[in-house]
Amino acid sequence: MTKSKFIAVGIVAAVLFSGCKTKDLKMSEVKENHSNDKKIVVYQVFTRLFGNKNTNNKPWGTIEENGVGKFNDFTDKALHEIKDLGVNYVWYTGVPHHALVNDYTAYGISNDDPEVVKGRAGSPYAVKDYYNVNPDLAVNPAKRLEEFEALIKRTHNAGLKVIIDIVPNHIARKYEGKSNPAGVRDFGADDDVTVEYKRDNNFYYIPNEHFEIPDGDVPLNGEKNALIDGKFDENPAKWTGNGSRKFKPDQNDWYETVKVNYGVRPDGTKDFPELPTGFDQKSYQEHFAFWQDKDVPNSWKKFKDIALYWTAKGVDGFRYDMAEMVPYEFWSYMNSSIKMKNPNAFLLAEVYNPNEYRNYIRLGKMDYLYDKVETYDKLKDVIRGNSSPDELTNIQKGMSDIEHHMLHFLDNHDEQRLASPEFAGTPERGKPLMVVSATISTSPTMIYFGQEVGEAGNEDAGFGKRSRTSIFDYIGVPNHQRWMNDGKFDGGKLSESEKQLRDFYKRLLNFTISSSALMGSFEEMQSVNRQNNEAYDALLYSYARWSESQKLIIIANFSSEKESEFDLKVPSTLISKWNLKDGSYVLVDKLYSNSKTYLVVKNGEGSARIKIKPSESFIYEIN
Repeated sequence: MTKSKFIAVGIVAAVLFSGCKTKDLKMSEVKENHSNDKKIVVYQVFTRLFGNKNTNNKPWGTIEENGVGKFNDFTDKALHEIKDLGVNYVWYTGVPHHALVNDYTAYGISNDDPEVVKGRAGSPYAVKDYYNVNPDLAVNPAKRLEEFEALIKRTHNAGLKVIIDIVPNHIARKYEGKSNPAGVRDFGADDDVTVEYKRDNNFYYIPNEHFEIPDGDVPLNGEKNALIDGKFDENPAKWTGNGSRKFKPDQNDWYETVKVNYGVRPDGTKDFPELPTGFDQKSYQEHFAFWQDKDVPNSWKKFKDIALYWTAKGVDGFRYDMAEMVPYEFWSYMNSSIKMKNPNAFLLAEVYNPNEYRNYIRLGKMDYLYDKVETYDKLKDVIRGNSSPDELTNIQKGMSDIEHHMLHFLDNHDEQRLASPEFAGTPERGKPLMVVSATISTSPTMIYFGQEVGEAGNEDAGFGKRSRTSIFDYIGVPNHQRWMNDGKFDGGKLSESEKQLRDFYKRLLNFTISSSALMGSFEEMQSVNRQNNEAYDALLYSYARWSESQKLIIIANFSSEKESEFDLKVPSTLISKWNLKDGSYVLVDKLYSNSKTYLVVKNGEGSARIKIKPSESFIYEIN
C-alpha cells in the first residue's frame, strides 16, 4: 500500500465495521499450525525490479528506456544466493496482473487509461486480472502464466517457499478477468448498479453519477497519450478503493481502484453471519465447518476461489493488502478454506490497528500481522533520536500473548529505506535495529531486497519519489544491481563496505533460523541496568533469550557516535531461571565469534564486562 493508504485506514475501518475485543490467550494456545522450532525469514522482492540490469533511471522512463526485470531473472543461482542469505520464504511482490501503461493488445489485453493508473508501470495494488500475472514480467507475455509457474518450481527446488499478494479490499477501475476459469463470473458482472448497496453486489455504487477524474494529477507527467482525454468511462460511478463515496475522488484518494463490497452496509452494519462467542479459541477446522452451511456474500466466494486457485498452483502463502479494511469474518471463511488445502500455508496480513490485532489473529485465522505500529515505529523513533529504547520492553510485554504472530521488518515497499537519510541515515546505523528486530521475539523476520547491501532509495523515479524504492515506475535499484552484477548474482560490483554489510545480514539471518533460543523465552535486562548502572548509556538495549539447550544475552548500541564500556548486570531472576551457580562462564559472540567476555556469577547475581562500539551489537551465547 502507499502512505496515503495508511492514513485512510482508520477512517474507513471505523466507518465500515468495528471489532470486538477477544480474551487474552497464552502463546501455547495461539501458535496454531506454525509451531516451528526455528525462526522464519521472509525475503521480499519487488519482482519487476529485482532482475532489471538497466541503470538509466530516467524519471518517468518507459520500459524501453529504464528496463524491467522478468520472472526468468530469478535463476537457480539467484535463488541459491537468496536461500544462502538465511531465507525460508520469498514474497514475490507485484505478481498478479495489475493496471499499467504499456501496449499488450497483441496478447488480448486492453490498454489501461493513464488517468486511472499511478505512474507508468502501475501500482501492483490495482489488480486487473486475479487469475493471471503481470505481462511485464514475462519474456513471452503470451506464456506469462507458464513462466510464473516455472518460477514457483525453481523456488521450491531451491528449498524456498513462495508468497504472493492478494489484494482483497479494492481492484483496478478497469478490471477485466480475461483468464477466468470456466464458470467464474467477473467482478461486478451480476451487480444491480441502480442501488448503492446490495449484499451480493461486488461493488458499491453512486447511482445516477458518472465517475470523474480527480483534479491535480498529471498522468505520465504531461506526456501525450491517446487515452488521456480528461475522462474515464464509469457509469454509474463506484466507491473508490479507500472508501471515498465521491463520484469525483480527491487526488489523494486511491482513485485508481474501486472498493470491493463484502456485505458491509454503508452504515457499517454487517449483512452476513457473525462468528459465535468463543470462536477466538477454535481451530481453523472448526471455523471451516462453521461456514459450510452459511449463505455468504458473493465477493467472499470470489476471493476464496482466487486464493485456492493459486494454492493449487503451488503458492505457499499470501500477503494480504489492507486486511483490516475487510471484516474478519471473511478472513475466517477464506483462511480456514486455505488451511484445509494446505495446513502450513503462510498467511500474512497488513493490519495497523493494535486494538484489532487479536481479532484478526484469533477470529480471522491469520498467522502473522505487520508489527509496524509498535516495534517498527519505536525502532525508527530511537534511531532518529526521538525516543528511548527502554520502551521496547513495554511493547514486548504488551504483545506477549501474540508476539509470535507479529512479523518484524525494517524495510518494505511501503516504507522509507532503512539506509535512507529519512530513516537510519546509513546502513551501518541500521545494524543494531536489525539485530533487535530479528532477535527480540519468536516472530518471523522480513527484509526487503537491497536492504542487505544498503539500498537507500535515492532515485526520483517519476511518480515515485526518493527515500522509497518506487513501486509505480520502471526503475533500477543501484545497490542491488551491483550485487546482481549483470546476472551473475555474486556481488562482483559491490563496494567493500557493501560486501561487509551483506556478510552481516547473512551471519545474522542464518543464526536466527538455526537458534532454538530465539523460539524460546525472553527477559529484559534494560531496567536493572538503566536504574543501577551509571556507565550504561541511554542508547543501549539488552535482553536475554533462551531455550533448554541455548542461552543468549543480546546487547545493541543504538548510538552511532559513542563507544560504551560497562559492567552489564544480569539480574538474579535470570540467573535463577538459568540455574547458574556462582562462578565464571564464557560468553561467545555468535555474530562474528571474535569477541569473548565472561559472565561472573556471585551470590546469585551476574555481571559481564562489555565494551561495545558505536552501532555495534553482540549476541552472546553462554558456553
